[in-house]
Amino acid sequence: MPSVSMRHSVRAIILDEDDRILLCRFAIPEPAGTVVWAAPGGGIEPGETLLGALRREVREEVGLMIEADPPHVWHQEVVAPGHAAGYDGVINDYFLVRTVVFEPRGELSDDELAAENISELRWWSLPDVSGCHGRDLFSPRDLAGLLGALITSGAPTRPVPLGL
Repeated sequence: MPSVSMRHSVRAIILDEDDRILLCRFAIPEPAGTVVWAAPGGGIEPGETLLGALRREVREEVGLMIEADPPHVWHQEVVAPGHAAGYDGVINDYFLVRTVVFEPRGELSDDELAAENISELRWWSLPDVSGCHGRDLFSPRDLAGLLGALITSGAPTRPVPLGL
């Protein structure tokens, strides 16, 4: 059986005091014009722990310093060649980070963010997410339902397994 190469990433579900979520706008070149709003985060580097990678990625992308160990709330595995360039799929581990609202500005320059296909950072309310019916996508696709459950019920005792 051929080996499957998965990109392992961490993502932060950053919620402010009004339960708004901070999302990154990823403008993906292929397929042409695809826009995906997703939680900040990224790939785990060799030798990094999940939380070490989470702290680094969030600091770099949005400028938030994560002090405590946030709860691990969702686990996603998507095996789909082409879903992540050079990989057969992705594994995303999501952590819940509560904070007061802040102006997102990380350590990365605009050019460095653009190299990662990030073109905007925006706070979204749950009604904004659930009411968005344009061509833009959310990741995970059922972000509104998952976010609603997280806001209503709090962090689960074990990470919830997700699909696409």
